Amino acid sequence: MTALLATPETAPAPRRRSARSRARNRTLVWCAIAAVVLVALTGIALGTGQVKMSVWDALRALAGLGDPGDVLVVRQFRAPRVVSALIAGAGLAVAGSMLQRLFRNPLASPDTIGVTGGASFGATLMLATGASQAMIPLAALGGGLLAALLLGGFAWRSRMAVTRLVLVGLAVQQGLAAAVNLMIVRFPAELATSAMQWTTGSLYGRNWPEVWAAGGAIALTAAGAFLMNRRVSVLDLGDDSAGGLGLNPNRDRLWLLLLTIALASLAAALTGPVAFVALAVPHLVRLLAGPPTVATLALTALVGSVLLLSSDLLVLHVLPVHGLPVGAVTATLGAPWLLWLMIRQGRLPQRNDS
Repeated sequence: MTALLATPETAPAPRRRSARSRARNRTLVWCAIAAVVLVALTGIALGTGQVKMSVWDALRALAGLGDPGDVLVVRQFRAPRVVSALIAGAGLAVAGSMLQRLFRNPLASPDTIGVTGGASFGATLMLATGASQAMIPLAALGGGLLAALLLGGFAWRSRMAVTRLVLVGLAVQQGLAAAVNLMIVRFPAELATSAMQWTTGSLYGRNWPEVWAAGGAIALTAAGAFLMNRRVSVLDLGDDSAGGLGLNPNRDRLWLLLLTIALASLAAALTGPVAFVALAVPHLVRLLAGPPTVATLALTALVGSVLLLSSDLLVLHVLPVHGLPVGAVTATLGAPWLLWLMIRQGRLPQRNDS
């Protein structure tokens, strides 16, 4: 009788709660799958190479158990590279997701608004001075903030809408890339090779001091992004609604933007400007899990780590080209996938054969 007397206004509420519950459960299932895949890939990455060992032996060596030779190979040479891929992949993916929500533009990412170009500029400039490797994360962060200032300055002078800032960001990105190329041309041969490898995105030669310096900062910044996810959700409602709920939209958007730029710049400092991860992973997660929540942001981080680590495994053990940077692989895999995604979403005109 209660169901028969339910009004149209009250009847959909249980269905809405049920839909949210199903979406949350689906996201948790995907998180569990991504976590299992990530553990498996980590074991494969630690155990594969010139010194071969099983996944179990590799994980035991990571804990300091087993054969001393295996422990040395895993903990000193392979683990820093794997951990760098995990941390940087998660950081880039989370940064891309946050930027797409803040800009309300599905093409917004650190690659398209100039942040990775700025990070490359700062890091390359630091390499040119012969400074310590530990200073590169700070230089990359400064370069990313420089790109943000250039973007904000152009947008403020022209009163440009937020949704069109991506076009200005592409111009900033290309200008900074040209400056990086000019510095590389002027470098001595030994520095030019190192800088060229870094600016294409590479995990080669990572060591624990770099991982602790950049990785620790990435972890703290990503934690801040998760803590502020609720504010992003309120900003998604629009400036008027966000103001009515007690937020200052302009101030909060500025702080969130600075946090996201810092996250992307630090990730680029660890691996170089790896393409495609920040742009495409948020799209893939939306296809799998639906609208953004804290759980989908966690899934975004996991998928970013899976993508970067699996791409590095392709570089090391599958592709015949020795020394290929991981950024070249992610860009090659990402371009056709992104084109398919744009066609699927109707962003490109469809041909009518009738």
